[in-house]
Amino acid sequence: MKDSQFIFPPGTKIRLSACDPGATGKLKDKEEAAGRLESGVRELAELQDVLYAQGTYALLIMFQAMDAAGKDGAIKHVMSGVNPQGCHVVSFKSPSTEELGHDYLWRCAKELPSRGGIGIFNRSYYEEVLVTRVHPELLRRQNIPKHLLDKDIWKRRYEQINNFEKYLTGNGFVILKFFLHLSRKEQKKRFLERIEKPEKNWKFSTADVQERAHWSEYMKAYEDAFDHTNTSWAPWHIIPADKKWFTRLAVADTIVSKLRSLHLQYPTVPADHKDLLLKARGLLEKET
Repeated sequence: MKDSQFIFPPGTKIRLSACDPGATGKLKDKEEAAGRLESGVRELAELQDVLYAQGTYALLIMFQAMDAAGKDGAIKHVMSGVNPQGCHVVSFKSPSTEELGHDYLWRCAKELPSRGGIGIFNRSYYEEVLVTRVHPELLRRQNIPKHLLDKDIWKRRYEQINNFEKYLTGNGFVILKFFLHLSRKEQKKRFLERIEKPEKNWKFSTADVQERAHWSEYMKAYEDAFDHTNTSWAPWHIIPADKKWFTRLAVADTIVSKLRSLHLQYPTVPADHKDLLLKARGLLEKET
């Protein structure tokens, strides 16, 4: 599977109605995908070890999607083999009072991974051009000067986000942005499952159904965000999400492919350090 099949060249108009949320590529079935995912998880663990040891790049993975698209499941299954010491997952909910006292990028910026680390954002600063666009009344809570609450606010935010991501990539960050493309029909099915199965009741909120009523508005907001922030340095990956097994494999393949392209290597030690290693081995071998 080539991750390029999920990327649209910068400048291309991305229309979600033309993207099949039920697509599974050339995969025949769930069993085939499971085997490939297991292999991908193992390779990801190996690549993460080198990423951490080399300590030059930082990998930032962002997930955006409508509710029930499988963000949590993708994170859980794809990252199941990585070392927790080098991986940090953050789920961004509604902004707290402290977060509202800062600019909208602040709460994400302070959670960025360090060099050698992997940072995973379950939702991100993109909520500020999605949720706030569908519900512009939320902007009033951000105490933004009134003269900045004009028709150009979204254009400015797109520009700010692009500049922020360009700054990060110019400092050794590798950014992977995933949109898990779920159909409205499949979302309804998953919502009903959360209601009908007691062990999944905790996942359901009536607010989810209320947001579903704004589906068309969200699709337009997403498309506009894609059109303005799908850059060469941080492109969007539109991943079909109606089949969870395919979504997880596609995400895993994309991450592995990106890490491979970095040509990561374990650090080499200088000659004097090798001499110290030999002396240390000699001391250890002399121990009774």
